Amino acid sequence: MTETIIQVRQVEKFYAQPNQARIQVIAPTDLTIFAGEILALLGPSGSGKSTLLRMLTGLAAPSAGEVLWHDRPLAAQPPNVSIVFQSFALFPWLTVLENVEAPLKARGLEAAARRQRAVKILDSVGLDGFEAAYPKELSGGMKQRVGFARALVVEPEVLFMDEPFSALDVLTAENLRGELLELWQRRSMPTRAVFLVTHNIEEAVLLADRIVVLGKNPGRIRTDFRVTLAHPRDKKSRPFLNLVDYVYTILTRPDEEPGAAPAGPAGRPAAPRYQMLPHARPGGVAGLLEMLEDRDGRCDIYGLANSLAFEIDDLLPIVDAAALLGFAAVSEGDVEITPAGREFADADILTRKDLFRRAAIAHVTLIRQIERSLAAKHDHQVSDEFFHDILDEHFSEDETLRQLETAVTWGRYAELFDHDAEERRFFLPQDAAKTEQT
Repeated sequence: MTETIIQVRQVEKFYAQPNQARIQVIAPTDLTIFAGEILALLGPSGSGKSTLLRMLTGLAAPSAGEVLWHDRPLAAQPPNVSIVFQSFALFPWLTVLENVEAPLKARGLEAAARRQRAVKILDSVGLDGFEAAYPKELSGGMKQRVGFARALVVEPEVLFMDEPFSALDVLTAENLRGELLELWQRRSMPTRAVFLVTHNIEEAVLLADRIVVLGKNPGRIRTDFRVTLAHPRDKKSRPFLNLVDYVYTILTRPDEEPGAAPAGPAGRPAAPRYQMLPHARPGGVAGLLEMLEDRDGRCDIYGLANSLAFEIDDLLPIVDAAALLGFAAVSEGDVEITPAGREFADADILTRKDLFRRAAIAHVTLIRQIERSLAAKHDHQVSDEFFHDILDEHFSEDETLRQLETAVTWGRYAELFDHDAEERRFFLPQDAAKTEQT
């Protein structure tokens, strides 16, 4: 019989109002975390994913119900857990080694023992040799590795992760997921269960042994099922795609009763509602595609960065942008130009704008929504606050502003729309507006 680590019994979270009413965030919920599993928690914004995580870890008390840790009330004992958050939250004045030692120091562990455990865990997450570096000297992926090391060094029984990969570029996030899974499967992680909060359906199906999907208003479990696909999982296989479709259908049809997993509807998985736009300019994408053509269409990303004397973190957003637009494909550390990318690289300036316009509308949700919203308005103008409020549900404030800035750059290049920074409004170019009126 599988051992139970955490058990949730009829847990609720609500906030009382002066008029005796209450705002309910989490409806009465039962949930169990078993030893030996990666559990992924999915749900729309506002469904209470992070609230549930905080109650499971003891950071927040439930309004009703109880959380049991090894069959004893959580309130009666400190749980042996760690949390990895979306933000890296490193101490900038401490070295990598000192950051990882910090929770051990807080627990009163002597210096020699702290150092031994910290060095060992840094080696396991691929940071051997970076012990003396400071956070400002690290890439985003390396900072998150430090976050994992700091969480694992206390040898938690359950590792909680709250959107740990969402602030990273596509390639770095993919690499870290693979490394995390490898550590888990090799039993190199000093933890017995992993609880992952994510909005990324593919990520959940790729990593999890079990997936729980929440509904909202109030938050409640809509389905809880096991993923029986063997590792390594092929993201292009039909069983994988069927599971992605199944979860997507549950999330987008909140009023329908979920069917049994994994028999989801056939077809390709829907794209994420909002991709994180790579912060790259169209000129950079064009330059990358031209270089790929000169190198027989395919190149190792790290080798290309070295040959150009680029930092890899400077090149990756350009690669991600080309891949998002369908001009390139990334596989096992290589970037390869696609037929659409060759057409773009070989075209003149005006044709490139047209090809970029088509690709952006086809592949980029935010660009498409801005363009359609402007076309639907009689004056072809929309306040950027409208899109800011939508993006704010998915990204931090700083990242929301950067997403809008990138969207403006891409929209201007493609001559899809323009933006008035003083008035904070998107608008159609004059000739496009006239075309819409005729």
